[in-house]
Amino acid sequence: MEKTYSTNLTDSQWSTILAFLNDTRKSKHSLIEIFDAIFYMLKTGCQWRMLPKYLPRWKLVYYYFNKWKWDGPIEEIHEHLRDLTRKRAGKERSPSLGLIDPQSVKTIRSGGLCRGIDGGKKTKGRKRHIVVDTIGLLFAVVVHSAHINDSKEAPFVLSELKYRFSRLVKIIADRGYRGDLLDNTKMTFGWILEIILRKDDSTKFQVLPQRWIVERTFAWFESYRRLSKDFEFHPQTSQAVIYLAMTKIILNRIKK
Repeated sequence: MEKTYSTNLTDSQWSTILAFLNDTRKSKHSLIEIFDAIFYMLKTGCQWRMLPKYLPRWKLVYYYFNKWKWDGPIEEIHEHLRDLTRKRAGKERSPSLGLIDPQSVKTIRSGGLCRGIDGGKKTKGRKRHIVVDTIGLLFAVVVHSAHINDSKEAPFVLSELKYRFSRLVKIIADRGYRGDLLDNTKMTFGWILEIILRKDDSTKFQVLPQRWIVERTFAWFESYRRLSKDFEFHPQTSQAVIYLAMTKIILNRIKK
């Protein structure tokens, strides 16, 4: 008996990503069924082994996920859809302005590679370090140990943008990025790093100009239970899951 889920791709959504999959293997299950299973896992947060019996076998789904993670299609599909969304919004492919921020998340008890304690957030786990554009779309993500200071890891995150976006001139950040990073960013990448601070020393919540955009992107992650914690053993797997979440967010905006 076939069962459909709200996470299943529509025909038009599937047609936008099919061109990026170069796989001629004969299989009992089509590639769209594999994607449906991956997005089901992402939305519900279930273990691979707990995928419903109506979906392809978990070993087959995980095989393709792992293959696409290392071969590049996951990022390529996301990048294509992101550029398409920017074009529809009347924007150039390359942004002129980016926003950078990390999010500290807990890892599970069994842990994994590259994890530590964020002393400021009192969180044992990892940081999702992202750069987004002015409409919140993802341009880079690096997952690393939570104990690493934001300004220390920022050059590695920013290097993901180098040579990719010709119009980029400014990156907006918060006070955690102050120090030598300002001059180093200009010298290394040719970009201006602008720090936006609170208007006063109040501990009350404040909506900072443009900074709320990257915070909203983190809020989008909350719609996917797989991202409620960092369940992955490898940081690269965490990055792939984040790209998939953003891919599904963009796909959901595409007319059915």
